[in-house]
Amino acid sequence: MATYDDPRILRAVAHPTRNRILSELSAAGSLRAADIARLLDVPANQASFHLRQLAKYGLVEEAPDEARDRRDRVWRLADEEGINFRTGDVLDRPGGRAAYAVFQRSAVAWGHHLVDQALAPGGDHARSVSEHAVRLTAEESRELSSEINAVVEHWRRRTQGPHAGADDGRQTYSVYQLIQPMPGAAEPQDRADVPAPTHEDD
Repeated sequence: MATYDDPRILRAVAHPTRNRILSELSAAGSLRAADIARLLDVPANQASFHLRQLAKYGLVEEAPDEARDRRDRVWRLADEEGINFRTGDVLDRPGGRAAYAVFQRSAVAWGHHLVDQALAPGGDHARSVSEHAVRLTAEESRELSSEINAVVEHWRRRTQGPHAGADDGRQTYSVYQLIQPMPGAAEPQDRADVPAPTHEDD
């Protein structure tokens, strides 16, 4: 998994459309701009623009071996295992705190959106919402996270491939994982005073 500490890259992935493109490429393995445009319901030129921006930061790359001809442009993640950020290092760099604030707002909004959609009545697709309380040490919580990630990764690789952009009855599902100590009874009043979470343990 590629790990970054550049605030500019954090801002790039904080953009909702670009973040969704990264998610679709992670799920599918590789896609054309036209596939992404259809999946996100955006114009093809807009999908192409965002792909070029992600490529500028080395997050995506062309997959010429999967193209039909020289004019056919197929895209994939530069690192198939995805991306990660060292939050502490990002915050220490110039512009890091502002970039993290943008990323945090975007991530919180996306989390709210996912929960709202999951709890909305009706819907044609299978979905599940669950919450469990488990007593763990910090090391056990990392072990649990690793085991869950391994299951998701198995399914991600199982369903990737040439069919990913086709109408095969599948669609991209969000598996939203959150493992953390139960929050205290009182919520902090000033979020700026809350230490930023670290996304990777060195």
